[in-house]
Amino acid sequence: MQSTNKIRLILLCLFFGISAIFSAWAQVKSGPMLGYSEMKEVLIWVQTQKPAQVQIKYWEKGSDANKSIHLSSSISTQKSQANIARIIADEVSMGKKYTYEVWVNNKKVNFDYPLEFQTQALWQYRTDPPNFQFVVGSCNYINEEATDRPGRPYGGADEIYKAIYDKKPDFMIWGGDNFYYREADWNTRTGMIHRNDHTRGQKSVQPLLASTHHYAIWDDHDYGPNDADRSFALKHTSLELFKLYWGNPNFVYPNEAVTGMFQWADVEFFMMDDRWFKAPNDEKNPAKDYFGQKQLQWLFDALTTSRASFKIIVNGGQVINPAKVFENMANYEQEHNQLLKEIKNRNIPGVLFISGDRHWSSFWKMERPGTYPLFDLTVSPLTAGTAKPTPEDLNKTLVPGTVSDQRAFAHISVSGPLKDRILEINLVNSEGKELWKQRITSSQLK
Repeated sequence: MQSTNKIRLILLCLFFGISAIFSAWAQVKSGPMLGYSEMKEVLIWVQTQKPAQVQIKYWEKGSDANKSIHLSSSISTQKSQANIARIIADEVSMGKKYTYEVWVNNKKVNFDYPLEFQTQALWQYRTDPPNFQFVVGSCNYINEEATDRPGRPYGGADEIYKAIYDKKPDFMIWGGDNFYYREADWNTRTGMIHRNDHTRGQKSVQPLLASTHHYAIWDDHDYGPNDADRSFALKHTSLELFKLYWGNPNFVYPNEAVTGMFQWADVEFFMMDDRWFKAPNDEKNPAKDYFGQKQLQWLFDALTTSRASFKIIVNGGQVINPAKVFENMANYEQEHNQLLKEIKNRNIPGVLFISGDRHWSSFWKMERPGTYPLFDLTVSPLTAGTAKPTPEDLNKTLVPGTVSDQRAFAHISVSGPLKDRILEINLVNSEGKELWKQRITSSQLK
């Protein structure tokens, strides 16, 4: 009889234990996702199904969790903020990796993939900068029958997230069109929240979100309607939600644009906004705004101040391609010329560009008399439909052999001593196959 009671007690404990885990798991809608990583703090993003208390427990990887555990502040998620918790891990050491746990309503949430983050190392004046790797992608379309256009689904190949995950990058840059607002979305905050939730909640992307740090810009489709510009009526709502759903470390302007920057080791990334200040494409004025003078002056000053080995300008649309097609910056002639002229006249070394938008990938090289060439890596799409270049795109700045109309991402590594850093670019398709490779050294960009 005593043995039977013990068995019943064990079964009850197991039942309630499993129920508690399931209850906590049911509370998580998407995430966790890692935002920025700095030397003194890291951002961790979690969305719950309904209002809840969310907390992160973390400890240095490989250490005894029972002795060195840290506990974040407890964040209350609220429906008005899409039940999102933005949690700061601020009890960290520089250059370390950490294991973490998500706790919802005082119950641990179990995941079947690793939860890890890292802090950046303090290398300045001590050693050569650390080697690192990151990935870039843009144009991420997730099908939803109720709001998609009739006919063949536009999105596909979500196995690309696993291909990225398998590369184990330190961080990922989402280069715009990170999701696609539909007609049912862009006229209301409710619709915008739905589209953010629908894309962020895809099961196939969750392991990548949980152990890779993420940074983002936007382009037209995750800002508003197709080709949206500064006239978009709900631009402030779109900005509010961008800041809620992404984990960038800073924004240059408190109440406008997603412009910002971040640094990883000796490389700085200048995250540009080609929507907020942009004039309509059809405005017949060669002096019309693309980035706008306010944003351009910030960029020129920030580039001039920077001492980074590579100064990477990240933008939704192509910058150095001279073809005046679609939304290339070349259509905004006066600003385009101003940008190229200022980079040269200020004698700024190490500049290159990363872009998306075009639904085909490529690599561009613009020769400039009297100074180093400018490069632009275009990476597109991740899961959206593919396209092909126009005849105007096939110009002398396009590097032969780099056009790809496959769904793909760029896997980029930075290595070598401080005085001659090497940036190696690999374009990789959704199955993890390398499509082409390019290599740039910091000494080439001086």
